[in-house]
Amino acid sequence: MSLLNLTGFTYTHDPTIVKENGIYYRFQTGPGLPILTSKDLIHWDLAGRIFNKNPDWTSKKIPGSKDFWAPEVVYRKGQWRVYYSVSTFGKNISSIGLVTCDSITRAINEDPGGTEIVWQDRGPVIFSKEEDDYNAIDPAVFTDFDNKDWLLFGSFWSGLLMLELNEEGFIIEGSKPKNIASRIPYSSAKGKKNFGNPSIQPNPIEGGFIFPYQGYYYLFASHDFCCRGSASSYHIVCGRSKNPQGKYLDFDGIDMLQGGGSLLRDGFSFESWAGPGHNSIFTDDDGKTYLVYHAYDRLDNGKAKLMIEEILWKDGWPYLE
Repeated sequence: MSLLNLTGFTYTHDPTIVKENGIYYRFQTGPGLPILTSKDLIHWDLAGRIFNKNPDWTSKKIPGSKDFWAPEVVYRKGQWRVYYSVSTFGKNISSIGLVTCDSITRAINEDPGGTEIVWQDRGPVIFSKEEDDYNAIDPAVFTDFDNKDWLLFGSFWSGLLMLELNEEGFIIEGSKPKNIASRIPYSSAKGKKNFGNPSIQPNPIEGGFIFPYQGYYYLFASHDFCCRGSASSYHIVCGRSKNPQGKYLDFDGIDMLQGGGSLLRDGFSFESWAGPGHNSIFTDDDGKTYLVYHAYDRLDNGKAKLMIEEILWKDGWPYLE
């Protein structure tokens, strides 16, 4: 396996990595959106957080929300944009917010406690309401081959969806989300609003990420259940499409909207790790591409920890050693 041997602060959920001024920065789920740093992609130190105090709109619009989930970090128009999930477990009354800064390095040095000297909260990008059949969490942003930005999001309910973004990083007014992936056939998932209701078939898919590469868009997603320690059944699947809006087909030609997805990594791949999932992808300066995700350590009471391994390619498909 091509797993990196990581040290330092490796506890994580929903990690994503970017690089600025030769330093790797990791963002993840947690109070105020924690930020960690590394000089070599191996050893990680806790460096600060974006928010010392949650923006007022988050608790007003999403009652009961506390820690923010699953940040996505992209560099656009001279600024870093961090999209983050505001929600409570098991409910689709949710939102994706946006916070920006000109330099993560400067933010760490001048604003390590998240006092909003450098980081600027831009407010909500999208909401989902109780009556919606989707959940506005787990943001991922990608640029298509025509230089348009798209927001991928969603979890449970009707699956993964996407919307086009404008140049400022917000959804285009009047646009409607398009479904592109579902753990169960979409016809069974459409219209379902409460995965906590035992009378409704759950649709456990989340943590989507789209990676444009060599003429294709590769959709990565996590199937089944996280956050159960060593009992977590998360696993990472993949499909691809020539069109950013799909259809995304797996290696066997099955539409990911109909439950498809070729297995990339699962808990049976490891002796000591369970439930690998919620991945992002990071490409380093040398061109190497890494799968970044969390998994639960069976040898350490099921704690969620950082996993990084190089993605290899063969015949147009990603694989892991």
